[in-house]
Amino acid sequence: MTFVQMQPRTTHATAVGRTVADAMETAGPQVCDDMTVEVALSVMASARSGHLLVCDDSGRCTGLVTQTQLAAARDGSAYSDRVRLRDILGDRGPFTSPVTTMAEAGHMMRYSDVDALPVVDEHGSALGVLALAR
Repeated sequence: MTFVQMQPRTTHATAVGRTVADAMETAGPQVCDDMTVEVALSVMASARSGHLLVCDDSGRCTGLVTQTQLAAARDGSAYSDRVRLRDILGDRGPFTSPVTTMAEAGHMMRYSDVDALPVVDEHGSALGVLALAR
């Protein structure tokens, strides 16, 4: 498993002591959970991003959606143009903290079967994304 590092970081931490903060990408596009799937797909295409961070009305991160998830929702039999992101997110999470070790985050990603994790602060605000290299 290889992690992406979008911005160079000046750190002297060893690979064993590396934290999520050392390897996370900036937060990138964030959208509100009341956005429709169609608009979210358009935002994702405009941002040239493979994922969007989803936040609630109070600014707390409620999850992350990928282009694959949005396309599957749009192609589903229950789809209508009124389906909102909050309708397809399901349970909140998984999330990680910037102080989580890379080993712990890797384990969480494998266990949850995800390619990207939102990185949130103690208030639930999105700080960035930890993503696998493609």
